[in-house]
Amino acid sequence: MPYQDIEESRMYQRAEQIGDTIWNAVMQWKPFAQNSLGEQLTTAADSIGANIAESSGRFTPPDAIRFLYYSRGSIWETRFWLKRAIKRNLISQEFFDAQFAELKTISAELNSYIGYQRTRIAKESSADFDTNEPTNQPSNKPKKVTYATRKRQRH
Repeated sequence: MPYQDIEESRMYQRAEQIGDTIWNAVMQWKPFAQNSLGEQLTTAADSIGANIAESSGRFTPPDAIRFLYYSRGSIWETRFWLKRAIKRNLISQEFFDAQFAELKTISAELNSYIGYQRTRIAKESSADFDTNEPTNQPSNKPKKVTYATRKRQRH
Protein backbone atom coordinates (compact mmCIF):
# COMPACT_ATOMS: atom_id res chain seq x y z
CA MET A 1 0.00 0.00 0.00
CA PRO A 2 1.55 3.34 -1.00
CA TYR A 3 2.03 5.90 1.73
CA GLN A 4 -0.80 8.36 2.17
CA ASP A 5 -0.73 11.17 4.70
CA ILE A 6 -3.51 10.45 7.19
CA GLU A 7 -4.88 13.97 6.71
CA GLU A 8 -5.57 13.12 3.06
CA SER A 9 -7.66 10.05 3.92
CA ARG A 10 -11.45 10.11 3.61
CA MET A 11 -11.74 8.69 7.13
CA TYR A 12 -9.78 11.57 8.66
CA GLN A 13 -11.60 14.20 6.58
CA ARG A 14 -14.97 12.73 7.59
CA ALA A 15 -13.90 12.84 11.23
CA GLU A 16 -12.94 16.52 10.88
CA GLN A 17 -16.23 17.27 9.15
CA ILE A 18 -18.41 15.62 11.79
CA GLY A 19 -16.55 17.48 14.54
CA ASP A 20 -17.14 20.80 12.77
CA THR A 21 -20.78 20.01 11.97
CA ILE A 22 -21.53 19.12 15.57
CA TRP A 23 -19.67 22.18 16.83
CA ASN A 24 -21.77 24.45 14.59
CA ALA A 25 -24.98 22.85 15.83
CA VAL A 26 -24.01 23.12 19.50
CA MET A 27 -23.12 26.81 19.08
CA GLN A 28 -26.84 27.43 18.36
CA TRP A 29 -27.97 25.96 21.69
CA LYS A 30 -28.76 27.84 24.90
CA PRO A 31 -25.86 28.26 27.35
CA PHE A 32 -26.93 25.51 29.78
CA ALA A 33 -27.23 22.94 26.99
CA GLN A 34 -23.91 24.09 25.50
CA ASN A 35 -22.09 23.85 28.83
CA SER A 36 -23.45 20.44 29.77
CA LEU A 37 -24.36 18.11 26.93
CA GLY A 38 -22.78 20.30 24.25
CA GLU A 39 -19.27 20.17 25.72
CA GLN A 40 -19.46 16.40 26.06
CA LEU A 41 -20.76 15.96 22.52
CA THR A 42 -18.22 18.22 20.85
CA THR A 43 -15.34 16.76 22.85
CA ALA A 44 -16.35 13.22 21.87
CA ALA A 45 -16.79 14.17 18.20
CA ASP A 46 -13.47 16.02 18.04
CA SER A 47 -11.74 13.12 19.77
CA ILE A 48 -12.58 10.84 16.83
CA GLY A 49 -10.28 12.76 14.48
CA ALA A 50 -7.75 13.64 17.17
CA ASN A 51 -7.09 9.98 17.96
CA ILE A 52 -6.88 9.06 14.27
CA ALA A 53 -4.29 11.82 13.86
CA GLU A 54 -2.37 10.67 16.92
CA SER A 55 -2.34 7.08 15.66
CA SER A 56 -0.46 8.17 12.56
CA GLY A 57 2.31 9.63 14.70
CA ARG A 58 2.93 6.33 16.45
CA PHE A 59 5.89 4.22 15.41
CA THR A 60 4.59 0.69 15.84
CA PRO A 61 1.34 -0.79 14.53
CA PRO A 62 0.20 -1.96 18.01
CA ASP A 63 0.64 1.58 19.32
CA ALA A 64 -1.25 3.00 16.33
CA ILE A 65 -4.05 0.47 16.82
CA ARG A 66 -4.42 1.53 20.45
CA PHE A 67 -5.24 5.09 19.35
CA LEU A 68 -7.56 3.82 16.62
CA TYR A 69 -9.45 1.93 19.33
CA TYR A 70 -9.72 5.18 21.29
CA SER A 71 -11.17 6.77 18.18
CA ARG A 72 -13.68 3.95 17.86
CA GLY A 73 -14.66 4.49 21.49
CA SER A 74 -15.17 8.19 20.73
CA ILE A 75 -17.55 7.24 17.90
CA TRP A 76 -19.68 5.31 20.37
CA GLU A 77 -19.52 8.16 22.87
CA THR A 78 -20.62 10.62 20.17
CA ARG A 79 -23.54 8.35 19.32
CA PHE A 80 -24.55 8.35 22.99
CA TRP A 81 -24.52 12.14 23.23
CA LEU A 82 -26.42 12.51 19.95
CA LYS A 83 -29.14 10.26 21.41
CA ARG A 84 -29.30 12.49 24.47
CA ALA A 85 -29.46 15.60 22.28
CA ILE A 86 -32.39 14.34 20.23
CA LYS A 87 -34.26 13.14 23.33
CA ARG A 88 -33.86 16.63 24.83
CA ASN A 89 -35.04 18.31 21.60
CA LEU A 90 -31.71 20.00 20.93
CA ILE A 91 -31.30 18.61 17.40
CA SER A 92 -33.71 17.58 14.65
CA GLN A 93 -34.34 14.01 13.59
CA GLU A 94 -32.83 14.86 10.20
CA PHE A 95 -29.61 16.13 11.81
CA PHE A 96 -29.48 13.08 14.07
CA ASP A 97 -29.95 10.66 11.17
CA ALA A 98 -27.30 12.37 9.05
CA GLN A 99 -24.69 12.35 11.85
CA PHE A 100 -25.49 8.77 12.81
CA ALA A 101 -25.04 7.65 9.19
CA GLU A 102 -21.74 9.52 8.97
CA LEU A 103 -20.54 7.88 12.21
CA LYS A 104 -21.37 4.45 10.76
CA THR A 105 -19.31 5.27 7.67
CA ILE A 106 -16.35 6.49 9.72
CA SER A 107 -16.63 3.39 11.90
CA ALA A 108 -16.47 1.06 8.89
CA GLU A 109 -13.46 2.94 7.47
CA LEU A 110 -11.79 2.90 10.88
CA ASN A 111 -12.30 -0.86 11.24
CA SER A 112 -10.76 -1.36 7.81
CA TYR A 113 -7.77 0.79 8.78
CA ILE A 114 -7.34 -1.20 12.01
CA GLY A 115 -7.32 -4.34 9.87
CA TYR A 116 -4.60 -2.83 7.69
CA GLN A 117 -2.53 -2.03 10.79
CA ARG A 118 -2.92 -5.65 11.91
CA THR A 119 -1.50 -6.85 8.58
CA ARG A 120 1.52 -4.62 9.24
CA ILE A 121 2.03 -6.44 12.54
CA ALA A 122 1.98 -9.81 10.77
CA LYS A 123 4.40 -8.61 8.10
CA GLU A 124 6.81 -7.06 10.59
CA SER A 125 6.79 -10.05 12.93
CA SER A 126 7.57 -12.42 10.05
CA ALA A 127 10.42 -10.26 8.76
CA ASP A 128 13.92 -11.12 9.84
CA PHE A 129 15.34 -8.00 11.44
CA ASP A 130 18.91 -8.18 12.66
CA THR A 131 20.11 -4.78 13.68
CA ASN A 132 22.81 -6.03 16.05
CA GLU A 133 21.60 -3.41 18.48
CA PRO A 134 20.95 -4.21 22.14
CA THR A 135 17.32 -4.25 23.17
CA ASN A 136 15.73 -3.01 26.35
CA GLN A 137 14.07 -6.37 26.84
CA PRO A 138 15.15 -8.32 29.92
CA SER A 139 17.24 -11.36 29.17
CA ASN A 140 16.29 -14.82 30.39
CA LYS A 141 19.95 -15.61 30.95
CA PRO A 142 21.10 -15.46 34.57
CA LYS A 143 23.52 -12.67 35.22
CA LYS A 144 27.04 -13.61 36.17
CA VAL A 145 27.66 -12.45 39.70
CA THR A 146 31.24 -11.80 40.71
CA TYR A 147 32.77 -10.59 43.92
CA ALA A 148 33.03 -7.07 42.45
CA THR A 149 29.34 -6.89 41.50
CA ARG A 150 28.26 -8.18 44.93
CA LYS A 151 30.42 -5.55 46.58
CA ARG A 152 28.82 -2.78 44.42
CA GLN A 153 25.31 -4.02 45.25
CA ARG A 154 25.95 -3.68 48.98
CA HIS A 155 26.97 -0.02 48.75
